[in-house]
Amino acid sequence: MKGFATTAIHGASQRGDPHGALRPPLYDSAAFGFADSQQIQLAFEGRKPAHVYSRLSNPTVEAFEQRIWLLSGALGVIAVSSGMAAISNVLMALAGAGSHIVTTRNVFGNTYSLFEQTFKPWGLEVTYVDMADHNALAAAIHDQTRAVFLEVITNPQLQVVDIPEIAHIAHERGVPLVLDGTLTTPYLFRSKDHGVDVEVISSTKYISGGATTIGGLIVDNGSFDWKLNPKLQAQAKRVGPGALLSTLRSEVYRNLGACLSPHNAFLQTLGLETLTLRIDKSCANALTVALWLQKHSRVAAVNYPGLDNFPEREIAQRLFPRGVGGILTLDLASREQCFAFQDALKLVQRATNVNDNKTLVLHPASTIYCEYSPNQKASMGVRDTMLRLSVGIEDVEDIIEDIEQGLATL
Repeated sequence: MKGFATTAIHGASQRGDPHGALRPPLYDSAAFGFADSQQIQLAFEGRKPAHVYSRLSNPTVEAFEQRIWLLSGALGVIAVSSGMAAISNVLMALAGAGSHIVTTRNVFGNTYSLFEQTFKPWGLEVTYVDMADHNALAAAIHDQTRAVFLEVITNPQLQVVDIPEIAHIAHERGVPLVLDGTLTTPYLFRSKDHGVDVEVISSTKYISGGATTIGGLIVDNGSFDWKLNPKLQAQAKRVGPGALLSTLRSEVYRNLGACLSPHNAFLQTLGLETLTLRIDKSCANALTVALWLQKHSRVAAVNYPGLDNFPEREIAQRLFPRGVGGILTLDLASREQCFAFQDALKLVQRATNVNDNKTLVLHPASTIYCEYSPNQKASMGVRDTMLRLSVGIEDVEDIIEDIEQGLATL
């Protein structure tokens, strides 16, 4: 296999485009025609590979999926409409009413809402544990558990845990590990190499190439025996390791309509071409900004996995040798100071996304987590004094200059 950047740009060798296009064209079409009735019947029955309708598959989306497949080394990839669609589709394929998943409260606010407001009333039991407490994790898994779910680096808490050990615990009990790898992508963390069975990614972030489009990815690493999952057992006997992917294609993904638009797939394939350059710059800038903030008298605390005083520094270095991402948090004296600081910024944008090309700042407690009580926020590690900074790829001197003038107003 070629290097990551080369593969991201060129993909695999493909049939030549009749016009000599250097990247796969955009098939912005809802439906595809067939030569005769038998051909379309065979396509609908799955007996002939063909694109029928873009809610099911599309040539441009397929090209994007193939590029991610090459980069991840996975068994297969399905591109979906958003990162939340990736999480919900996977868990609905693996679990059902009366079954159970184990996760942590240190998850993104909307993911917590999915578990509490959508899945629990639907009948899915959710147990929250500290993923750093391996005994608690092991004790929480029982006969009805269908998955262990966590984030590669939690957002915004920035907790890093021993993912290979968590995978070992889950596998000993016959349960797959599902990981949200949004903040790293396969460039910083190749999940297949660390025991992760299924990776979900919001491709809106780093992959899109500057927050151009919304999208998500489901990456099946082919490492789990789906005969151990009651919902997939029959399908696994028929098709083997591809049971999850085939169930998503033929049932869950198809029926929920979580398809990625061809236009978004085209732009995200283009974003892959500069992925390594942007991530490297973002990581370098984030470390420089974090080191600078540590020395500022108005900053009460800085949290970034690349700092020497980061609690899980050894784990972070072991799992993410290429870099630990572009997100850091800083604490100021009060919520009021957080708001005043944000309002004083001129270059840094107040926005909810992360891993944009631009540097973004957000007060999580009053935005992403605004629907939760103070006690719930505290249990999720979200403080009123905390700001999340997603460091972009601008000149780092300009980022620091803007932060400095913002802090000077306090």
